[in-house]
Amino acid sequence: MSFGATPSPSPRPPQRSRARRFVPLGIAAWMVLEIWLLTVVAGATNGLTVLLLLVGGVIVGGYVTKRAGRRAWRNLTESLQTAGDPAAPGNSPSGNGRSGNGASGSGNTLPMAGGLLLMLPGLVSDALGLLCLFPPTGKLIQRRAEKLLSRRSGYAPGSFGDAFQQARMHRPDGKVVQGEVIRDDEPPSPRRQDPPLTG
Repeated sequence: MSFGATPSPSPRPPQRSRARRFVPLGIAAWMVLEIWLLTVVAGATNGLTVLLLLVGGVIVGGYVTKRAGRRAWRNLTESLQTAGDPAAPGNSPSGNGRSGNGASGSGNTLPMAGGLLLMLPGLVSDALGLLCLFPPTGKLIQRRAEKLLSRRSGYAPGSFGDAFQQARMHRPDGKVVQGEVIRDDEPPSPRRQDPPLTG
């Protein structure tokens, strides 16, 4: 049995986060912009041009995504094979355990994202996909994304601080309550009675 005080009701309802408020509006605005651009291009040329642009984007995006996926799979299998081989050049006892080619998935995230953006119907997504695939802008995007992600993650994954952050419970008013839940409403399981052994 556990004793605890029931939390007092919050005087104001919990506020929605900015992401939950603005992401749906951003997606809706993006869809309206894509449709408007497609109608502008269709008005300037014809409907066949728009159809060819959309089909071409799907074909090129599928090819790029498939190629990046194969490269990622090949890098993963190579890193697993070299990790199992103690005589491999990257697996020296004094080294850090990495294989010679670096991280297994390095360099494949941006081409896959670019291919997926090309496969989405629309001209803005195609332009963003091409920016991801063009090497100078791709490197710039990758550097900015790595800097943003390293700034956002305060704790290394799997560390004690990360586990502590995940275990905290936040109340709507911002107070942190730590504890455990004990349920007394479940009936105890019946004991198992085996028949006596006859011999």
